[in-house]
Amino acid sequence: MSPDSKKLFNVLILGISFMFIFTAFQTCGNIAQTVITNLNSTDFHGSGYTSMSIIYGVFSASNLISPSVVALVGPQLSMFISGIFYSLYIAVFIQPSTWSFYTASVFIGIAAAVLWTAQGNCLTINSDENTIGRNSGVFWALLQSSLFFGNLYIYFAWQGKTYISESDRRTVFIALTVISLVGTVLFFLIRKQEDTKAPGEEDSTNEIHGDSSSAQNKLMRAVDAFKRSIKLSFTKEILLLSVTTAYTGLELTFFSGVYGTCIGAVNRFGTEEKSLIGLSGIFIGVGEILGGGIFGLLSKKSRFGRNPIVMLGIAVHFIAFYLIFVNMPSNAPVAPMEGTDDIAYMIPSKEVAIFCSFLLGLGDSCFNTQLLSILGFLYSEDSAPAFAIFKFVQSICAAVAYFYSNYFLLQWQLLIMVVVGFFGTITFFAVEWKAAALLARGSDYSSI
Repeated sequence: MSPDSKKLFNVLILGISFMFIFTAFQTCGNIAQTVITNLNSTDFHGSGYTSMSIIYGVFSASNLISPSVVALVGPQLSMFISGIFYSLYIAVFIQPSTWSFYTASVFIGIAAAVLWTAQGNCLTINSDENTIGRNSGVFWALLQSSLFFGNLYIYFAWQGKTYISESDRRTVFIALTVISLVGTVLFFLIRKQEDTKAPGEEDSTNEIHGDSSSAQNKLMRAVDAFKRSIKLSFTKEILLLSVTTAYTGLELTFFSGVYGTCIGAVNRFGTEEKSLIGLSGIFIGVGEILGGGIFGLLSKKSRFGRNPIVMLGIAVHFIAFYLIFVNMPSNAPVAPMEGTDDIAYMIPSKEVAIFCSFLLGLGDSCFNTQLLSILGFLYSEDSAPAFAIFKFVQSICAAVAYFYSNYFLLQWQLLIMVVVGFFGTITFFAVEWKAAALLARGSDYSSI
């Protein structure tokens, strides 16, 4: 197998592994608040929104140390151990208790930081400046396929149900736990590159054997990775991209947790309200896969850079936010177990709700594929610290969004995303313009 084929194989395995793990986790996140609402008549008194807020809060803090962890144990083992913790979190729902639910939320927050830093490092070392756009799109399409499979099961299994029984819950979460474990094991199929760039290293061609395997050398690399993360976080380009990243954190919370809860709370959808959560997730996935596939294939052929794709993303999201505003009751995110009979500016339409799910997924893929691409291109020598900062900002904003989702009505959540999305698009444009100008002058792109 040629080196290029080997790298593409690794990217495919990386994407498939994430597809399995996040088939389980994103389906879990999509239905968690609905399942928990049905549990709150028992001794369990947890909140799905609070759990996600804890996860993303710990996630954000853990990104400060995740490059050092990846430097110590390597990206492959880092992803495997993190996958185990993802599986344990999902397994908690088989027989939930409040203490284990929130404890698992803390541990998965740490695991998520390590997992995504290792993913960014693995994607970068298996790409070059000619393939990073394609590989980002391929990975993103495979990752977001997870939204399709898990939610397809939820749609058919919960068809016509207005209450989720204990048997329904256990069946779903046992299956999701097994699926997550399969994805975790698949990480061992990733083949090591001889020129693997360890996080925090200056030279990507250092040998992976010999002195670099010594404990002292690994510790030095870990400390260096932490220092580089701090230094990189104050550069102009990272600060500008952080506004864009902040927006992806807010809209991640909305489409992955809040919007499904809104759909499940609308009584005017009739007996289909619970199964529509699964259908919504499917169409979010369709939008993500379509966007990731198209933008990955077009990345090498585009003469206009990344800005038109980001512009498409914000336009699609603004259309979705407007339709959600007029279609969904304002109290849908915070409705009680009985749901809500309120209406907004039109009679709630299932078709409009599902169409908005597709738009949310498509817009999200526009932003994330281009952020992955520009980070991998700009910081090919600092991939782990750069991706750690990306996930730090995204996760802390997701944590904030999950927290206020417990209290804010729908229109205020939408307004926050509109404002941050507008400024995030402008800051992304600024970085891309400067990068393109330096590239046109023949400057080293990574020197920005």
